Amino acid sequence: MRHVAALAGVGIKTVSRVINGEPNVAPATAAKVLAAARTLDYEPDLHAGNLRRADGRTRTLGLLVSSVDNPFAGAMHRAIEDAALARGVAVFASSLDDDPEREQEAVSAFLRRRVDGLILTTISESQHYLAPELRRGTPVVFVDREPAGVSSDTVVSDNREGAAVATRHLLRHGHRRLAFLGDRAGIQTAQERRRGFLEELGGSGVATRDIPMADGLHDEESARLATLGLFASDQPPTAIFSSQNLVTIGAIRALRELGRHHDVALVGFDDVPLGDLLEPGVTVVAQSPQEIGRIAADRVFSRLDGDDSPARRTIVPTHLIERGSGEIPPRQEG
Repeated sequence: MRHVAALAGVGIKTVSRVINGEPNVAPATAAKVLAAARTLDYEPDLHAGNLRRADGRTRTLGLLVSSVDNPFAGAMHRAIEDAALARGVAVFASSLDDDPEREQEAVSAFLRRRVDGLILTTISESQHYLAPELRRGTPVVFVDREPAGVSSDTVVSDNREGAAVATRHLLRHGHRRLAFLGDRAGIQTAQERRRGFLEELGGSGVATRDIPMADGLHDEESARLATLGLFASDQPPTAIFSSQNLVTIGAIRALRELGRHHDVALVGFDDVPLGDLLEPGVTVVAQSPQEIGRIAADRVFSRLDGDDSPARRTIVPTHLIERGSGEIPPRQEG
């Protein structure tokens, strides 16, 4: 605050009143203070008196996940929390809900609380707004999706290859009429999975122009309706690749509603709760959210311990789990 006051040519109390939104500050003076704060990348510290230790640490991390409703995010959160608690560090967590405004609001809230490091799932087109914090040396690790506009540690699944493996599996079981159920097109992981699906089809000699592609799905109900729509066609698919766990659940509901769950093959990207207890069991390309969380936490704490090596990109492999739904052969017509 002293630096902001000096740059703006005002007293520290004036800076405090402006930052805290108090009245009785001339608009011109307030504008000077805010301009100085922006120039210095100043963020008010909400808990400086309570949280600061002798080493300047707050013993906290900020974690932004896609949604606490998603089992993938929950498993990753638990792994990060376990690693943090072992070091006496608390984790502040928030849901992104794939809203760019919410992303920046959550990150700003973390920074106001002076967290020691950030682990972020993001949706904005660019994370350049974090450049000042990275210059300060705050460890930032991106998980699940890669950043744009900044260079920082990243831990992601092999989304493209995982989708290709799922597609190859269905092709090997004789399917040629495949359908794709995709997440929102603006999400990086959704783009990679879509790409892996189409490239594998094209490389196998299957024309992709007539493949039903239902994008923009983000929950069970939208996926259920999209799946029902596939079977209103004269040439319904014999197999479905669903590219997200909540989308897979919606597809399962629709296939059971239609009575087609024993004759339409299904492979989902990411595991689903109780997927092994259904009949047939759900074949999935499983991610490793616990491993992603563990590696992300390790990177944050390594940075806090003084690791200043170049930013590292870690790709965590996926693996196919065959349970029955993905091994159903094409239905014989006639």
